[in-house]
Amino acid sequence: MKRIGVTGHRDIPPELHAHVRAAMHEAFRGHGGGTGLEALSSLATGADQLFADIALAWGAELTVVIPSGDYEDGFADPRELARYHCLRTRATREVRLDFPHSTDEAYYAAGAYIADHCDRLIAVWDGCPARGLGGTGDIVAYALGRGRPVTVVWREGVTRG
Repeated sequence: MKRIGVTGHRDIPPELHAHVRAAMHEAFRGHGGGTGLEALSSLATGADQLFADIALAWGAELTVVIPSGDYEDGFADPRELARYHCLRTRATREVRLDFPHSTDEAYYAAGAYIADHCDRLIAVWDGCPARGLGGTGDIVAYALGRGRPVTVVWREGVTRG
């Protein structure tokens, strides 16, 4: 089974949504659709949830990597929490890390788990350093350091807030 993981920003600028969506569809298309594919995501708002939606639409098996026991408390928007719950119920597998609280270390561990268990990492990343340990830039560096292929999805000249 081929495995595709995701790391990415929570806030994707509106002008980038169509580009990110198309690149994610292309990643699944390039692997022959969803049959025989596993998609790994922590289901955070933004890139993670978009990736999970697309993976499920392609028929991939979804593995959810939950960083901590109180992970759900980090969803400030009730709609995004509801979306998280919906995607989580559609997952084939769930991996719960042993961190009791959502800390930078827990997020880093979840990103590292995804990078360690995928054949390719899709990174919705602006190329800037991470804003905190476990951010997208850190996980891209970790994956590359482990020899994982990384596909960066962004458009030059687009900045996030």
